[in-house]
Amino acid sequence: MSDSRRTALVTGATAGIGRSFAHQLAGRGHDLVLVARDRERLESEAELLRSTYAVDVEVLPADLVDRGQLAAVEARLADRNRPVDLLVNNAGFGLKRRFLDNAVDDEQAMLDVLVTAVMRLSHAALGPMAERGRGGVINVSSVASFLPRGSYSAAKAWVNSFSEWAAYEYRDRGVTVTCLCPGFTRTEFHERMDVSRGSAPGFLWLDADELVATALDDHEKGRVWSIPSPQYRVIARLARIVPTPVLRRFQSLGRR
Repeated sequence: MSDSRRTALVTGATAGIGRSFAHQLAGRGHDLVLVARDRERLESEAELLRSTYAVDVEVLPADLVDRGQLAAVEARLADRNRPVDLLVNNAGFGLKRRFLDNAVDDEQAMLDVLVTAVMRLSHAALGPMAERGRGGVINVSSVASFLPRGSYSAAKAWVNSFSEWAAYEYRDRGVTVTCLCPGFTRTEFHERMDVSRGSAPGFLWLDADELVATALDDHEKGRVWSIPSPQYRVIARLARIVPTPVLRRFQSLGRR
């Protein structure tokens, strides 16, 4: 990695929001460490980024459900000799069926990626960042975190709480932590869940590039929360004051 440029590590970097983060960060001059499960897709994306933006790109294939592979990403973040300036905890997936209709191992795998990986990678990154007196973390949560809709929402609510705490805990040590809460977004996320675009009104679907640009701008301004688009900011505000029984009527909204 170049000594003159900042380095960002992005999980779930080969598709959707993560891919947009990789491209926009490269466009802003960051070298990259890309993390995803598929080595072939990682290598292809890395070559495209190198040729398009003239940045250095390192690939780190890892399934974050696997504790050993997760440890390799932790070690990369903790490497004081190759500092990472920005961690983007983006990797994630959802389960279409209700809690009791899913195998408990599938629920555990989702929790491992949405919560355990975020916690462990943040722990690995924040230490060196706090020591250097600079750095940042962007945790990709969801508007679903504000709504009562099962274990996915519960996991994302943890991301919200953790991110807000970390933002204030490490602000005085030069580290900015931002929690990004998108809603329905045109990516592979819903396709992998077999959720059609018709599952939500058209005005609720967001463009990944636009929401990432907003998130990066919010992060650079030191904001704790980034909730792209007016419609989702309204949903997030209402969720804080509307009784849970009423919110349950709208539980089909909010997954990113």
